[in-house]
Formats: sequence, structure tokens, C-alpha cells
Amino acid sequence: MTEGREPLWRGARGDVLLAAGTGLFVVLTTVLGAGDPIAFRPVPVAGWLLIVAGCGALAFRRRFPVTVGVITLVASMAYYPLINPDGALLVTLIIALYSLASAGRTVAAAVIGGSAIAGSAFGEYGTDESPLGDAGMFLLVSWLVAAVAVGAVMHTSRRSREEALRRRATEERLRIARELHDVLGHNISLINVQAGAALHALSRDGGNGGDGGSESPAAEALAAIKETSREALRELRGTLGVLRQVDEQAPTAPVPGLRRLPELAERSRAAGLAVDVATEGDPVELSPTLDLAAFRIVQEALTNVTRHAGAGRVAVRVGYGRDDVTVDVSDDGRGAGSRAGAGTGSGIDGMRARAEALGGTLEAADRPEGGFRVTARLPYGGAA
Repeated sequence: MTEGREPLWRGARGDVLLAAGTGLFVVLTTVLGAGDPIAFRPVPVAGWLLIVAGCGALAFRRRFPVTVGVITLVASMAYYPLINPDGALLVTLIIALYSLASAGRTVAAAVIGGSAIAGSAFGEYGTDESPLGDAGMFLLVSWLVAAVAVGAVMHTSRRSREEALRRRATEERLRIARELHDVLGHNISLINVQAGAALHALSRDGGNGGDGGSESPAAEALAAIKETSREALRELRGTLGVLRQVDEQAPTAPVPGLRRLPELAERSRAAGLAVDVATEGDPVELSPTLDLAAFRIVQEALTNVTRHAGAGRVAVRVGYGRDDVTVDVSDDGRGAGSRAGAGTGSGIDGMRARAEALGGTLEAADRPEGGFRVTARLPYGGAA
């Protein structure tokens, strides 16, 4: 199957094919003379070396465009006054100038092309010989200028297409974000309203002598559902606000960060988990990206503990070091060996991906004294 493979005429293979095809064309136009029958013209060794250098350089035109431009310029400027017979080696310089301009190196292309024109003009009008003539000189200048101009137009057109694609991708992401907000926001709002109504009804029944008083486990669970859904809705709106365009309203809620760890711990306590939060070192003002990543890692670790660990107590430690911030979540529950998929699930992978995206590391393993531990180290400069 060839699906997904790069076409032969693109990339490095395409450049090699272009160099080979150009070399064949230059050789044929050099060794084949006019007349009937066609005569083969001998080419000196120096001529062959210049042909190989000029044509072979085109195989690297995308990786080293300026170097290729200089090599083709030197090869052409040396070949035509020194080597007989003439050929089409100048086409290598034209291709190199186009490649430079299409890669956005318009100034370099103009300098190399101007040097070629100046050298040709000196050979044409500064010496007794006139190998090109006025018509030949005009054609030479036209070809070199056209190569730079066409390359520059192609570069501008390509940049415009890429910008349009980026703009459409951004608009599509915003559309998806709004759709998610509408769907999830509606359902989470319903959960919040229904939990509040159920909590009110339970409290009323308890006040009428029923057995479901406000301190019952059911009431505590409903209160936790109500608070969690309200927080989820606020974060959803805040995340959508980050994705909004500049001319839209600012986020309706602040982006979560380590300063909100007490709220996160309180929600986990409402779910029946004893959470201890401590800070070590002098707190450092973190960038929003780094602050959010640290908070999300702690949030995901606590979620994993609640769902899978069977733990009764969790210790959350935030350490501010000289070069990085460390977040550590340790529980006294079951280790990875007794958890289905623990250590390899999407939760651990997601936390590790967050840490590595900022140049940090994440370790997740059993504790020697029992339980599980997640430790992430995030460098302060990782979000720059």
C-alpha cells in the first residue's frame, strides 16, 4: 500500500531526481553539437567537474539553499569564460535562485542573482569579447530576475495558504469548544439543579421527622455532587474563555492553578478521602501554563486515588525548588500491582504527557511502605 507515502517528486528524493534530470539535460546540451549528423563535442575534465558540482548541488537545495546558490553561481561564472563547448549549466543557477526565493530567502537570492548579472555585464561590456550580445544579455537578466520573482510569489502564496489553513483550524477548534460547552454545560447545569433540589427535599423530610437529615451520608453526597458540578461548570466556561477570540469577552472564571489546591482537597474530603496538603520552600509565581499543568496533575492523581486505590488518606506536597516545582501525591491504598491497569492507564499517561510537554518528568510507582506515589517535576522555564 502506498497510502500516506510522500510522492517521489517531493522532499529529498524529489531534489535528487531534480538534480539527476538537470544533470542529464546539461550534459546533453553540452556534448551534442548542431548539424547533421549530430556531432559529439569533447568536454575537458574541468568542465565535467563544474557540471557535476553545479548539478549535484541541487540535490541539497532545500536543506542548504544559500550554499547551493553560491555553488551554482561559482560553477556557472567559472564555466562560461573558461570552458568550451558551452552548455546549459546556467539553468542550475536559475533553479537555485528560485529555490532561495520560494524558501523566503529573497535577499540572498537577489544578492546572488545580482552578482551573476554584474559578472556577466563585466564580461560582456568590460572586455574586448562580447560572447552574449545585447539580446543574450537581456535574456540572461530576464531569466534570473524571473526566477527570483516567481520564487517570491510562490513563497507568498504558500504562506497565505498556510495562514488560511491555520485560521480555519482555529475556527474549527473554537466551534468544537462552543459545542462542547453547550452540550456539557447544559447537562452539568441539570445535574447541579437536580442535586440541589434533591438536597432540599432531603433536608425538608429530615426537618419533618424523617430519617434523612442534613448530616446523613446521602445529604453529604448530594452536597458534594452539587458543589463538584458547579465547579466543573465554572472551569468549563473558563476553559472556553481561553479559546475565545480576542474580540470576545474574557473568561468567566480564572484558569485553575496551585492556589486552588485547598478547594480541590475539600472536594476530595467530601468524597470521603482524608487529604493533607503541604507546601515546601518559598512559593514562586508560576506561568499560567505551568500552574495549570501542576494543578491538573494533582487533580488527576486524586481522581485515580478516589476511583482505584481504596485509600483512606492522601498526602499532597508542593515543593518550590531553585529550578523547578515538584508536586507529589502519595496514598496509603493499594499499590499498582492490585489495580487494574494502574501505572499504564490513560490517567498516568496523560499526567506524564503534561509534564514532558513542559520539559519535566513524572514518576508513578508503588511506595515501599505501601500505597502509590506520583511525583512530577516541572522546570520553571518549561512554559516559556
